[in-house]
Amino acid sequence: MSILDQIEPLKESGLAAIDGAADLRELDAARVQFLGSNGRLTGFLKQLGSLDPSERPQAGKALNIVKKTLEERLEERRGELELKAAMPDRPTDFSMPGRRPRRGSVHPLTQVTEDIVKCFRKLGFAVADGPEIEDDYHCFDALNTPADHPARDTQDTFFLPEGRLLRTHTSSVQIRVMETQPPPVRIIVPGRVYRRDTADATHNPTFHQIEGLYVDRGVTVRDLMGTVEFVFRELLGSEVKLRFRPHYFSYTEPSLEIDFTSPLVRKMGKDWLEIAGCGMVHPKVFENVGYDPEVWSGWAFGFGIERIAMIRYGITDIRLFYENDQRFLQQFG
Repeated sequence: MSILDQIEPLKESGLAAIDGAADLRELDAARVQFLGSNGRLTGFLKQLGSLDPSERPQAGKALNIVKKTLEERLEERRGELELKAAMPDRPTDFSMPGRRPRRGSVHPLTQVTEDIVKCFRKLGFAVADGPEIEDDYHCFDALNTPADHPARDTQDTFFLPEGRLLRTHTSSVQIRVMETQPPPVRIIVPGRVYRRDTADATHNPTFHQIEGLYVDRGVTVRDLMGTVEFVFRELLGSEVKLRFRPHYFSYTEPSLEIDFTSPLVRKMGKDWLEIAGCGMVHPKVFENVGYDPEVWSGWAFGFGIERIAMIRYGITDIRLFYENDQRFLQQFG
């Protein structure tokens, strides 16, 4: 049988193999069988050189037509099988509404932190950051809290090998900034801190603080009071009232506790709530960082971000912030 007589059966066989492919893997096998480098059609093309010169043009033309027919049908079948693979394997009503992915939202603690930062940026404060794994010097000694100081007993510190520790407050960043920057200084330091507290409705071993430091010539307690009053009214409403009580911190002198009251506090059945600690930077702290306390003065303050968030949103259990319960978090979206 001549090549011309075998061309039509070859085409029909190739089309049948392509149309009979049930998936892309079988279709590729049909392609290799007929159009591959060792395929059946390729074998016929290789024989053209051995044909009689009178048969060669007709056979070459017929084989090229078959090759084009098989390639076109191969691409059509590939599109059909790809569409089939993309379709669901069960009946689907495409007119039904789709399922939209839920939009995430910023965590309430992050929202409160950002709002606090915005308040202080209005007053020209920059944001500073520092390591959460600290050393005794920056966390205690430089802040006028030596090893035998009773104030260190109240910190309940997590100690690590080689004298390292998890910072108990973000005041250590104040020291690091003053060591590297000459006055004036105007910074806030938001961050995570650690203390050996037993988790309950109002305590957690890990929580967040934000501390502020302002150092310049002629800074007074009245500057401190005015700044704190502005910030808390921005955060908790214009009806907030503050009071300042004498207290003790090793790194400030004088030291003050800040209480506040508002309609929300009174609804909780309380007259005042403690919210922050503050004071004028102790001269010894200035000496430790190389500032002359006869020239420079300043104030510092600190408060817990969780406390502000609990007051703002009426939350009674601090642990809710860390449980990642979407039912709780979705309320703040």
